[in-house]
Amino acid sequence: MADPRAFISFDFDNNSDAKLYFIGQSKNSRTPFNIEDWSSKAHLPQKEWEEIIHAKIKKCNMLIILVGRNMASATGVVKEISFAKEHNVPVFGIYVDKADSTSTLPTGLQRNRTITWNWDGIANAIDQCMTEGKNK
Repeated sequence: MADPRAFISFDFDNNSDAKLYFIGQSKNSRTPFNIEDWSSKAHLPQKEWEEIIHAKIKKCNMLIILVGRNMASATGVVKEISFAKEHNVPVFGIYVDKADSTSTLPTGLQRNRTITWNWDGIANAIDQCMTEGKNK
């Protein structure tokens, strides 16, 4: 099976560094997968952003949300979750930036689908995503 394609969703204004660390560590970890970063690299006009992101999420096997402490203000993340659900793309979250199980989650992300940042748990979540939704 080909390596899974993951769209990385994050709070652009507050968690860009966490996203860079996550992508970097995923490439250097000894986990049995590669994560392809298809997220937007810059602010775009809303309509253009929606068209591009919608098309990218549709091509992915999963949406991984980096859940920071300021997720309540990350309206783009909520849209990305809705795009994923529209295309039956599985979603899970990873706590970053000192967020934890008491932190606010974006609308559409379930608490039981949000985990701490450790590569064994992430590998398990990716394996689970590859057996559900459009990946069946």
